[in-house]
Amino acid sequence: MLNVYIADDEVWVTLGLRKLLERIDIDSWVVGTANNGLTAREEIGMFKPDVVFADIRMPGLSGLNLLKEIPKVSPESRVVIITGFAEFTYAQEAIHFHAYDYLLKPIKEEDLARVMTAIAKEMGDGGEEERIEMPSPDRMIDNVIADIREHYTEDISLTSLAEKYNVSTGHMSKLIKDCLDMNFSDYVASLRIQRAKELLMDDSISIQEIAEIVGYNDYFYFTKVFKKVEGISPSKYRREI
Repeated sequence: MLNVYIADDEVWVTLGLRKLLERIDIDSWVVGTANNGLTAREEIGMFKPDVVFADIRMPGLSGLNLLKEIPKVSPESRVVIITGFAEFTYAQEAIHFHAYDYLLKPIKEEDLARVMTAIAKEMGDGGEEERIEMPSPDRMIDNVIADIREHYTEDISLTSLAEKYNVSTGHMSKLIKDCLDMNFSDYVASLRIQRAKELLMDDSISIQEIAEIVGYNDYFYFTKVFKKVEGISPSKYRREI
């Protein structure tokens, strides 16, 4: 599975790209989105996605400047620049800064499929050798992170993961902290709040329902965690978007 991050200040571009990713025959998961370059740089460093789709023009940090920053925070990420035809010269400049590829707006399904297939093949070709050479703890933590990403909306705990992989809770905690540079609870919270941000774009879903969907039975605790992560309440976030 390819982990994908989308950075674009136009909500409908982000939503459209997500739908296209769901339609093409490539297994992928959107780990996060941002509407400005500064947030994108921070979260890309946290999530370490396989693929980053970045708009040329964004507030805070442009796509080109973000492209220069990503190797510092997530050197393995492939960056695909999103651009309008009028900004085509910027896309050409992006290639000089080692962008993997670029896509013209409006993004066509066949173009997206071409890029994602190439990245999947590239990662797959080198993947077997990497897995063979990788020591056991690294293989285990990859599986642990995959488990967390798949079940973060459920009642997942550090203890249950430790039992599943037959290690102590303390050792599991250290593995996660060393891999992600954050502890287990913060990582789960970041995944849940990222999903909540996506759901808040849909006015038909109440904030109480969103809290439950992402794994919080207590509405007030969800609000507290959301404000800690984003700096504002979920209701204010919804109004602003």
